[in-house]
Amino acid sequence: MRLGLALGYWGRGPDPRHLDLAREAERLGYDSVWTAEAWGSDAFTALTWIAAHTSRIKLGTGIAQMAARTPTATAMHALTLDHLSGGRLMLGLGLSGPQVVEGWYGRPFPKSPLTATREYVDVVRQVLRRQGPVASDGRFHPHPYRGPDGTGLGKPLKPITHPLRADLPILLGAEGPRNVAQTTEIADGWLPLYWSPTRPEVYGPSLTSVPDGFLIAPMVRAQVCDDIAEGLLPVKAMLGCYIGGMGHATKNFHADLMARMGFEDAAHRVQELFLQGRREEAVLAVPDAFADEISLVGPPQRIAERLQLWRESAITDLLVTAPDPPTLRVLADLSA
Repeated sequence: MRLGLALGYWGRGPDPRHLDLAREAERLGYDSVWTAEAWGSDAFTALTWIAAHTSRIKLGTGIAQMAARTPTATAMHALTLDHLSGGRLMLGLGLSGPQVVEGWYGRPFPKSPLTATREYVDVVRQVLRRQGPVASDGRFHPHPYRGPDGTGLGKPLKPITHPLRADLPILLGAEGPRNVAQTTEIADGWLPLYWSPTRPEVYGPSLTSVPDGFLIAPMVRAQVCDDIAEGLLPVKAMLGCYIGGMGHATKNFHADLMARMGFEDAAHRVQELFLQGRREEAVLAVPDAFADEISLVGPPQRIAERLQLWRESAITDLLVTAPDPPTLRVLADLSA
């Protein structure tokens, strides 16, 4: 099980700790470092900055949102950064949800998310393989564009720049059972949002045909601390935001996943409080038991015992969101 560092989103501004954490992770032998985006900073720019200040560690977008860019634009970002970093990029993509896609990116959320995802990945792969001009008769990502409001003058093109790697790894953030199953068919890896090593049945049916070399890389909050309840508060804050704020009351993939993991009543309660503007109460309503089983929080001995559960699960990479270098070092020592 490889270790990665997941830096997450920027908040109000750039986090001055991120570059130092990335450098420390590389020094400790971590395999990868990942950046994120939602409706603020973008994933690729921060990752390029990290690439310029590191030399070995792999670089992942965890995740770049599909609605933010056409698939050819995403492929251009990927092949550019892959060249500049000497072949270190891992392209993590996600569809997001209707609230973000329509509210922030100003685009319709696809009525067939699986089809839209499959078409998007196909176009990105065509660019990276550069075997010919990009051509697709897709419903959501046609190339050339043939819509009624077009000129009809578009023609298939292939990238001027030769990609460094035709097989640049593509990983998908997926939550629904059918989406996860499709991910094992069309991608090189999967980025689970929540993963519990004690509940393999949640994703089991979707992972029956995992190919050799397929990556399963969940993001996991880790913190070495004596007060477990206090250490879980950032996990609960994250969960409160995703379950309550990143979706509509009638369509929230994150809340649906929490329900499938055995916490349906709590998921509804968190949503209800968050949507009423009672955000602090929503965070506190997240069960400690749920936050604990998807994270690694507590004294080193407790983390060591729980880490063994993760090693025995199906995951290949543990992408750690850690707030401090000592936590990174403890996990490196325990994984040695």
